[in-house]
Amino acid sequence: MTVRFRKYSWQLAPQELKTIRQTVFIDEQNVPPELEWDDTDEIADHFLAVLADNTPVATARMFNTLDDTAHIGRMAVLPEHRGSGIGEELLRHLMVQAAGQVRNIHLSAQEHAVAFYQRSSFHVCTEPYDDAGIPHYGMRCLAPTLATRHFVDDSVRPWPLILGADDKSWLIDSEHQVPELMDSLVGQARQRVWLYDRMLDHDLYDRQSFRDLLSWLARHHRNSEVRLLIHDDTPLVKRRHRVVELARRLPSAISLRLINEDYPPTEQPFLLVDRQGVLFRHQFDRPEGFAGFADSGRVKLVAENFQRMWDTARPSLELRELPL
Repeated sequence: MTVRFRKYSWQLAPQELKTIRQTVFIDEQNVPPELEWDDTDEIADHFLAVLADNTPVATARMFNTLDDTAHIGRMAVLPEHRGSGIGEELLRHLMVQAAGQVRNIHLSAQEHAVAFYQRSSFHVCTEPYDDAGIPHYGMRCLAPTLATRHFVDDSVRPWPLILGADDKSWLIDSEHQVPELMDSLVGQARQRVWLYDRMLDHDLYDRQSFRDLLSWLARHHRNSEVRLLIHDDTPLVKRRHRVVELARRLPSAISLRLINEDYPPTEQPFLLVDRQGVLFRHQFDRPEGFAGFADSGRVKLVAENFQRMWDTARPSLELRELPL
């Protein structure tokens, strides 16, 4: 089915766009009109999906915020056109529009639609909440560039970037892929994040988004465990680091140790997330490697190696003595 997409400001949006929202949200789902029509309409871009004969069939809106985030909302497909793939095409069109402009994409998903959004690389990031009497979950895609590339290069991947479900490896061949994959993994952690590298490179790890993801894990999951294992803490002593400061504020959940060089360590840095996720680089100073979101066998082997290195490692006395 051929579908085209048109973008409008709210002031120039055709009546058909508003009629679709009226039909789906107000008439079908009983959303109160005063909740459906809000001030966000004035600042958002509005998208209308039309068939080859110009029949309007679906709509959505999207706006960006200053924290480098795109927000998708008010996605609606007319009842007679559901199940034909129009909703997925519309969602992916919005993601392509946002990719390259923002670092992540957020949306609020009705409970029954969670799996629909997961098929396009969104993962759940909140507890369930009520919106207009309908159960919702917050969802996000933290790797929009990779996700949209996948739409073209690997359309058969069923659960892209979903921890425990995406069983295909993501090959890493450039630096910009590493933080996207790292954040996508850590953003879905519910128990542990184990990290091993030569140092906590500021460009890679001293990012506000990475710090916030670790903080959320440590604060919202009682038995969570973040372990940071490195060779050299000198750069951390000389220059402030967001993750190190977070670790010093949450010592019961986040620990940092220095490798014991008397016990031969591995020469490949890695990140482990829960029992399924792994990001593995072949060399300390190069980005090449791979990430897996459902690779429990490899995670188990790498975790055993990490545990051996961790058991012989020591705390950083220099960092402990620095003022907060």
